[in-house]
Order: sequence, then structure tokens, then C-alpha cells
Amino acid sequence: MARPFRPHADRGPRVPRTRPLIKRALPRRDSAGREGRRHPVIRLHEVTKIFELGQIRVRALLNVSLRIDSGDFVAIMGSSGSGKSTLMNILGCLDVPTRGRYLIDGMEVSHMDADDLADLRNRKIGFIFQSFNLVPRTSALVNVELPLAYAGVRGSERRRRAERALSSVGMANRIQHMPAELSGGQQQRVAVARAIVTNPSLILADEPTGNLDSRSTEDVLRIFARLNDEGRTVVLITHEPDVAAQTKRVIRLSDGEVVEDRRSRGVHDAPPALHRQKSGHRPIDAGVAEARP
Repeated sequence: MARPFRPHADRGPRVPRTRPLIKRALPRRDSAGREGRRHPVIRLHEVTKIFELGQIRVRALLNVSLRIDSGDFVAIMGSSGSGKSTLMNILGCLDVPTRGRYLIDGMEVSHMDADDLADLRNRKIGFIFQSFNLVPRTSALVNVELPLAYAGVRGSERRRRAERALSSVGMANRIQHMPAELSGGQQQRVAVARAIVTNPSLILADEPTGNLDSRSTEDVLRIFARLNDEGRTVVLITHEPDVAAQTKRVIRLSDGEVVEDRRSRGVHDAPPALHRQKSGHRPIDAGVAEARP
């Protein structure tokens, strides 16, 4: 088992925060409505990650350097063991590099302790997972409110922002439904709403269509395309070429190194037109009919 991340021992005692980090100004936009930022959303410089498994050292990433600018739509691909999951954990501030630098939105995170990383995740990153990770027996509305509750946002404001996020993904008429009452595609839309409710700098999606049928996959990809067209930065981890083809840039990993970095559209171009998905996935909730608003 890989050695877990531990806070740096040389840091002083943790100072309690006087206000939640989630309170940040909305990004400035140019005349075309695009976000304007001084820094790239993601900047990796010669990042290496080594896991210690007893007497064995396993190199998961080697000298990976990447720049992802605000408004880009990127797919990261690779076979099992390629390092894409390790890269996702570092991009998502769930782990830190062994060597190298990682900056998110201009903030150096390589030497942050666990508490600061948790604050940064809540402030800067919206996560979407293959298995949805919704809290069971809790309504869609409350699931979407959770990141705001952790950030100390008041109840009335939480509800307003959660309702707006759910409405933006077509779930306004199902805000009181429990996850078990929703199809797989609907659960993933709730997960997308939860990811965007904090207005993060980065939407990081790990195999977001892996448990969906082709129709639900198209629905979720359409939402990602619209979010990106609004200026949000979206990074997908996927093994599906037809899903990656819907992005503007494809980065491929092999043996912990970037072996391909191919761009099909400019950072601020519109996302590619959605084409019919060839994925053969069956819905994770085969017993729940897909009801669309």
C-alpha cells in the first residue's frame, strides 16, 4: 500500500481560520464574457511522484510539465498504470508531488499541509466522480448544499445557490429526490451541480461517464460543453476515445510520462459539436427509468 500523505513536520501549529476561504470574488470577464486571469489554472513543472511500498519504490510520474489555461477543455488519457490516477490526485490536491512544482490559479501547493490542501480543494476545485459519490437518503438539494455548508455559507444563501446550480443542469424539478430515486444520468447531473456550486477555478472529472449509458453520456458531455463555453475550465480523466474527442485538447500518459499532447481547438474556441457516443456502457441504475425534464 502506498505511503499516505503526511503534513510537513516543519510547519508551526495550525492557526484557526477566521473566515471561510470559499468567499472569493467572481472572476473578471472580458468584453466577450470570457474569464480573465493573470495565471494559468494549472501549472506543473517537472512533477515526479514516487510511492514507497515497503522496500520497493514505485515511480508513478516522471518530470511531468503541463500548463492548462483558464477556459480550456482537456482530456487526460492513459491505460491502467499510466499514471493518470496519480496525476488526477495531484491536480485535485489529494496528494503532493515527491519532486517538482504544482500551482493552481497561481498558488503554489506542493508544500501545503493537509489542512491547507483541504481548504484549497473546497475553494478552487469542483470534483465529479465515476460513482457519483452522493450521500444516500439525502435529497439532491442537500447534496449540492454540502460544499457550501463546509465553507460556512448561511442556510438561505446555500439553498439559493444550490437551487440555481441544480436548475443549470436540468434538475430543478427533482431537488427533493433521493439518489435512489434518480437514474445514473440524473445522479451525475446532481454531482455536476455540486461541483459547480462553489464557483471553482477548475472542474476535475474522473471517468464521469464510466457508469452511464450512451444517452446519459451525451447529456453529461453536453453539460460539460456548455460549462466550458461559459468560460469554465474542465479537465476530464477518461479512457474513452469518443469522450476525449469532445474536448479541445487530449493529453496521453504512458509509464508516468506525457507521450502525446494534441490540441484540436484553441483555448477560447467553442467546444466541438457533440457527436453520438459509441460507448457500450449500461446504466448503473438499470431499474430506474431515465426521466428527463
